[in-house]
Amino acid sequence: MGSGNEGHRARLRERFGRSGLSGFHDHEVLELLLSYAIPRRDVKPLAKDLLSRFGSLSAVLDAPPAVLRNVPGIGPNAAALLSIVPELFTRYRENRWHREETFNSTRGAVSYLSALLCTERSEKFCILALNSTNDLIQMEEIQRGSVNRTAVFPRLVVEASLKHRATAVILAHNHPGGDPNPSAADQQLTRRLKRILNDLDIIVHDHIIIAGPRYYSFAEHGGLE
Repeated sequence: MGSGNEGHRARLRERFGRSGLSGFHDHEVLELLLSYAIPRRDVKPLAKDLLSRFGSLSAVLDAPPAVLRNVPGIGPNAAALLSIVPELFTRYRENRWHREETFNSTRGAVSYLSALLCTERSEKFCILALNSTNDLIQMEEIQRGSVNRTAVFPRLVVEASLKHRATAVILAHNHPGGDPNPSAADQQLTRRLKRILNDLDIIVHDHIIIAGPRYYSFAEHGGLE
């Protein structure tokens, strides 16, 4: 029994070594992870139980460690390992994109922002502060979660833009619900920010909404005219 289990673990790791997670079922991804936290035990039933309880691979990984520890068979080590995966991915994205970027097209900005925002579970509003040649000076998070944007955002956006001595900005936020289309409040805020920043000689190149793999660009839809 133990020998067969070790052979199964070895085969999973060999598959991953050859082609990454391509071809893996969700329960096999969890098996692979759990095999590093739970030695000498068949973790396939546990992986399937986790998927059944939480409904999806992403829901398992998003679950707080305290909730995971309530699942029979999941100890503190396994709960910590599963919970660290999305946090590690966030840190990886931030680190990978922490280099010089120049934005001369909507596509380039969308690619950059998607890597940062597409998996966010709460709404996040940020600006890309740019210099005169559209090089990225700094990406700054303005606000996370639900706020009264009309009252708060203009001041915060202006402060961040001036702090970084930006000559242009790209506004951005995400819609965790999956619909990238702007709300009436999004449209109103965009017009207001464009007017305020233009008075300070700061150009608003775009306001991009990221919703998973989809996006909405105000510039592409004439929303900055």
